[in-house]
Amino acid sequence: MSATFEKLEGNMADITITVPAEDFKKALVDAYNKNKSKFRVDGFRAGKVPMAMIEKLYGPAVFYEDAANDLINKTYGVELEGLEEVDDIVSQPEISLVQIEKGKDMIYKAKVATKPPVELGDIASIEVKKVDVTVTDEDVEEEIQRLLKQNAKKVEVTDREAKLDDEATINFEGFVDDVPFEGGKGENYPLVLGSGSFIPGFEDQIVGHKVGDSFDVNVTFPEQYQAEDLAGKDAVFKCDLLGLKENVLPELDDEYVSDTTDFETVDEYKEDVRKKVTERKEKNAEATKQNQALEKLVEASSMELPEPMIRFQQQKMIDDFAQQLMYQGMNLEQYLNMTAMTRDDMLDQVKPEAEKRIRQSLVIEAVANQQNFEVSDEEVEEELSKMAAQYQMEVEKIKEFMGEKETEDVRRDIKMQKAVKYITENVKEV
Repeated sequence: MSATFEKLEGNMADITITVPAEDFKKALVDAYNKNKSKFRVDGFRAGKVPMAMIEKLYGPAVFYEDAANDLINKTYGVELEGLEEVDDIVSQPEISLVQIEKGKDMIYKAKVATKPPVELGDIASIEVKKVDVTVTDEDVEEEIQRLLKQNAKKVEVTDREAKLDDEATINFEGFVDDVPFEGGKGENYPLVLGSGSFIPGFEDQIVGHKVGDSFDVNVTFPEQYQAEDLAGKDAVFKCDLLGLKENVLPELDDEYVSDTTDFETVDEYKEDVRKKVTERKEKNAEATKQNQALEKLVEASSMELPEPMIRFQQQKMIDDFAQQLMYQGMNLEQYLNMTAMTRDDMLDQVKPEAEKRIRQSLVIEAVANQQNFEVSDEEVEEELSKMAAQYQMEVEKIKEFMGEKETEDVRRDIKMQKAVKYITENVKEV
């Protein structure tokens, strides 16, 4: 087998792959063996019709498609890895047959997108807004209140009206034009008022009612509501308020601190909270600076993205999302049905983010190459140790799962991290 690489305009390329005639002949025999039971000819039992007889009756090309598909699946990846330009290929191939004939080499082309050249902007001229990391007493108090809420107790309320942040237990049934609709009924449903879990305006109309009250909640479904038959329509929910609970925060004193933390006094605890809030603000500020720097460098740089490269990234993002859905017990088709979207709608939806990710990746890679960043074996080892700690595994076990390609991916990631750090450190803060 052999493969040649030819650059085309618009950051595209043709890979021409030649499969020897002997391999094509074998693939035809395999295709015959796979399909021979489908053919019926008088005088022969099912599956016993000779290959030559089938080709005579149906034409010599009868097994070409199956043979070609099998050979393309077997040869494309192998031939790709043998090309010097393999790292520049950034899309799925568009396959076309050039020559397919019995007794001859099979030749096919794979049209692919290639990484576009990047004209980098001037990093030193980029300005980003400096983020204030000052921690005030109010910041510390807000964080303490957040932490106290985590240890709050839910207490039944019977002597007052419902207010925001209460947990209400309700029965409800929804009607449109006095007709109940599917999915509009619930019993003993717990709802945190102000959480935004229900249609806009629903939770606000529970506020002010007491346990035991029955009342109507009037709402309008959003125009883009997932159930098309309800979108934009007015609805009435008949509700019963069965119960109320409020969060009662613990009192912040030395006893509480010594019982629930590693500290003995409120002052020690507050000092630790201040330290952690400071660390978080500094980390967030660094992330903000990094994001601003990358966005502005992308804006200052130029590159021409081939459409197949964008489509490949779009598909990858959807595949990753489908994987996340599986962890939640849902598949992509169920999600699309639930949201009244098509796959094309989803592709359009993720396209801007796909382009953004590609541009940022290309710019980071261009900086890494420009600065000639190198990655040592020690740095790879350190990264593998971090991965082992993250997955609670031994480093040697991690290595067992990693081949040469995976190790090179780790090396590339470290190189990209160095480039991001370089960009972030070399822009101006104003």
